[in-house]
Amino acid sequence: MSEHTESDNVTVGFIGAGNMATALIDGLLANGWSAAQMRASDTDQSRLELLAEKGVTTCTDNQSVIENSSLVILAVKPQIMGEVLGPLKESMVDNSCLLVSIAAGISMENLQAWTHPKQAIVRCMPNTPALVQAGASALFSNPGCNESQRNQAEEVLKAVGIVTWLDKEEAMDAVTALSGSGPAYFFLLMEAMQKAAVTLGLDKDTAEILCQQTALGAAKLAQSSDVDVEELRRRVTSPGGTTEAALKQFESEDFNAIVGRALDEAARRSRELAAPAATDD
Repeated sequence: MSEHTESDNVTVGFIGAGNMATALIDGLLANGWSAAQMRASDTDQSRLELLAEKGVTTCTDNQSVIENSSLVILAVKPQIMGEVLGPLKESMVDNSCLLVSIAAGISMENLQAWTHPKQAIVRCMPNTPALVQAGASALFSNPGCNESQRNQAEEVLKAVGIVTWLDKEEAMDAVTALSGSGPAYFFLLMEAMQKAAVTLGLDKDTAEILCQQTALGAAKLAQSSDVDVEELRRRVTSPGGTTEAALKQFESEDFNAIVGRALDEAARRSRELAAPAATDD
């Protein structure tokens, strides 16, 4: 069982019991948290039944989650966040729980408006590898959060991967473009590499397993190395060799510019998706 610092007296509630909430619950359980510390609400009874099997207290009453939790994960779809929080606003005035929103594109301004001026809130942008406890989450807190609450939020998210704090909320758009949407970029590259390998003569299964392990190994090497990825790339690129030939082809297609434009577009879309919410009452 893993040791944890601030968790013994923390009760964690989940409003929304979808894939990300379930991943967080599984991560917490794997890190030694007790199911008795957790409570989840959802309108989907089948999802609640799965969590109940793990020992989590379940209900369909969001207010019960607010009233019985010191930290509440808001894991509902962004487009219904205001609708979900509206009926809970009055009860939160008398409650000191920390809200952690994992909804993409919902600004702190809106979260504050849907709750109350002194509400402690953390915005979080996790990514889908959290489903296998290999996620990357960026967090931003409002002035209502104290150090203990920030530590609690960090500890919960660390159950499914690494955590980093942002100094300014505007950076969330860049995080969305990089790590939030990032897994799909790697899947696209892997998909293209596997197809090319099959064209070169490998069978589909062999191409898949070699590509997957190569991606995993490259990421692990980058994480464990004392040099940056640019240097790692240079070290595996022998002059006149096969790697250099492939990289030259990438460069001729303006690979860096393509990636830059793609991330710019993802960040632009992140800002655009947040805009309608900003005009809501």
